[in-house]
Amino acid sequence: MANLSVNICGVQLKNPVIAASGTFGFGREFNELYDIGTIGGVSTKGLTNEVRLGNPVPRIAESRGVILNAVGLQNPGVEHFIEYDLEWLKNTGTCVIANVAGKTLDDYKTICEKLDGKVDMIELNISCPNVKSGGMAFGIKPETVEEVTRVAKSGAKNTPLIVKLSPNVESIAENAKAAERGGADCISLINTLTGMAIDIERRKPIIANNTGGVSGAGVKPIAVRMVYEASQAVKIPVIGMGGITCAEDAIEFLMAGATAVQVGTANFTDPYAMPKIIKGLNDWCDKHNIKNVSELTGTLQLNAR
Repeated sequence: MANLSVNICGVQLKNPVIAASGTFGFGREFNELYDIGTIGGVSTKGLTNEVRLGNPVPRIAESRGVILNAVGLQNPGVEHFIEYDLEWLKNTGTCVIANVAGKTLDDYKTICEKLDGKVDMIELNISCPNVKSGGMAFGIKPETVEEVTRVAKSGAKNTPLIVKLSPNVESIAENAKAAERGGADCISLINTLTGMAIDIERRKPIIANNTGGVSGAGVKPIAVRMVYEASQAVKIPVIGMGGITCAEDAIEFLMAGATAVQVGTANFTDPYAMPKIIKGLNDWCDKHNIKNVSELTGTLQLNAR
């Protein structure tokens, strides 16, 4: 048996497989199928300071190899999570990562203060529109990435801060470096790409919001490339995600520079996807005489040109 445990910013995970935010709720439903304490961690549904009902329906559409979603961060609010879900989730034995979102810099600081010291890690969703900057997402420009990271870290003084990077940018490496400058302890990527699906009979977008975030197996090559570029640009740990459906996919991300991975859309098509990926990781490591899965991180060898 290989040693699958990994350490991220001083937090020990029993394996590098984490449930991605927005695809796993707070873990209760999946725990009815298997013990979620066997996975490395859970990144919660995106939490905001206030209760959010989300966008109008339809807000999910399927396309070849991907899905589009515009759920709109529907969630019960951070205080409800702390009161009703946090202790239960901690008692499962998995690493608890609170994914947080806001509309203003003050939103991010306040929510991080509320969670500081209560969870294992905080993950910053910076793909949210900044209402004080004309609706442009915090994660688009390096300067706003750095600013929101610095403000959030001032509220998360005792908890490792992960900054989740948007792929809808000019340079993922520059934004990764901006997060590091702002005080991020770790980065995760990629968040969803922006896309559209059209109902050709109605000549209208399928999703009520018109556009949505694209995820699923079809985005994996883009995600692997961006994880590689980001990991080359920073010294802090990287968590990779985007289209992972099997152990071999996860290994690609590790070799590209990730310390751990997040699995999202695959949980919809196969609720047992993560336990299967964990088993597959162990089997692959045993087959290749890898004693510690951490040995795979950053081992990609580029072809000569």
